[in-house]
Amino acid sequence: MTLRVGVQLHPQHTGIAELRTAWREADAIGVDSLWTWDHFLPHTGDPAGRHYECWSLLSAMAVETRRATIGPLVSCTAFRNPHLLADMARTVDQLSGGRLVLGLGAGWFEAEHTEYGLPFPGPAGRMDAFAASVAAVKERLAKLNPGPAGPLPLLIGGAGRRRTLELVAREADWWNWYGWASDDPVADFRELSGVLDEWCERVGRDPGAVARTVMVNPDQLPLVEGFAEAGAVHVVLSLPAPYDLRRVEELLKVRATLTS
Repeated sequence: MTLRVGVQLHPQHTGIAELRTAWREADAIGVDSLWTWDHFLPHTGDPAGRHYECWSLLSAMAVETRRATIGPLVSCTAFRNPHLLADMARTVDQLSGGRLVLGLGAGWFEAEHTEYGLPFPGPAGRMDAFAASVAAVKERLAKLNPGPAGPLPLLIGGAGRRRTLELVAREADWWNWYGWASDDPVADFRELSGVLDEWCERVGRDPGAVARTVMVNPDQLPLVEGFAEAGAVHVVLSLPAPYDLRRVEELLKVRATLTS
């Protein structure tokens, strides 16, 4: 399978004009996917710095880009009623002409839950709620009229060997891993991908039905070829502001080399 590449634009410590310029230019130079994250507060740098809400940005991205898929990497299901989230996703997918990938996660950043008056249970409680939300999102998507304009694949992000990867095996079309804290990211990705294969076999699903994606920091670009060899079919560059698209162009060159 041809390696696909994308860019996640951090919606913190920046401005709306800068974000709009970055996603339009990235789309124009040929990325396969465009993403932002779903947080309410900056989680690096000045905690009182500028920050913007995910789904509002995705709505604008949907109508200002033409070719790349778009999506949240990932949207925290604890922030919104899951039936509402499904309706929002369907609407953004319609706005984009069927280009949305619905990335979902259980949430990890306690400060934003506290600031916005949202519960933050322990890991087991968050996973219970996450699994229930994923089921509710899929249930609501099947009922909406009109439905999504495109295939609307479901991406689940995370590395929990037991509950997260089991849920990926049962429910997701894509799995994303982000190895920023790993000493050997490629080896850890390969090992976790193998765990996901085992879960797919246990639940009676073809492991090849779950696309493997990896998010990398700019300093991890030299690892992209290794990730591809380990089974990643999509690599996303996590890019802070100011958005230096030369790093995206480097990733596009890697894609060209691996597909030539």
